[in-house]
Amino acid sequence: MTVGGVLSEAWELYKRFFARFFLTAVIVFAVLDLLTALIEQAAGNGTGRKVLWGLVAAVVGIVGYFWVQAALVETVNDVRDGRADRSIGETYSAVRPRLGSVTIAGLLAGIGIAIGFVLLIIPGLYLLTIWSMLIPVIVLEGRSAGEAFTRSREVVRGNGWSVFGLIIITFLLVAIASAIIRLVFTPLPRFLDIWLGSLVAHSLTVPFAAAALTTAYFKLVAQTEPASPAPLPTP
Repeated sequence: MTVGGVLSEAWELYKRFFARFFLTAVIVFAVLDLLTALIEQAAGNGTGRKVLWGLVAAVVGIVGYFWVQAALVETVNDVRDGRADRSIGETYSAVRPRLGSVTIAGLLAGIGIAIGFVLLIIPGLYLLTIWSMLIPVIVLEGRSAGEAFTRSREVVRGNGWSVFGLIIITFLLVAIASAIIRLVFTPLPRFLDIWLGSLVAHSLTVPFAAAALTTAYFKLVAQTEPASPAPLPTP
């Protein structure tokens, strides 16, 4: 697997099915980023309201974020053959049974990676690499949250540096694009700046990141688990 090859393929999918990716993300981020803007606005209206909105946003945000991530992984899987066979609603419905596993695995991975960064940074980067395929293996293989950690490491094994490079480059591209998009909305009032700026930035960049990691998953699996040979012809 090469980083350039993955990014190129992901970019082609992203361009060709841009509307599908954007709409899949925007319908969820519209709510999540609205809650973020409301929390910011409530900051000056007393601690009680801020805490209340913060708790609501935390619960909705965690579930919503992992749901949209799972939906984007399934979207990549759907459009890889060159056509979209499911509607956006059908895509979200298809991944709903995996939402619990995706959320649990994502939270545990986030805690573990954060601890790794706090300790020496290097452990955090290592865990970020070997657990980068958690959501694809849960959504596409039907793994449980516990199984996903071992399976993700198996998928990445032997290609750690390539996966690490892909993560870093994708992160930088997303960060730069998000910063530029957010600048466009800075002239707006504070509330609209936070809500619309975040909404557009997330809806444009998160799908590409998901496309890159899911494309990498398919390439890694194809390398480590080649297709079975065709059966011999009957005499």
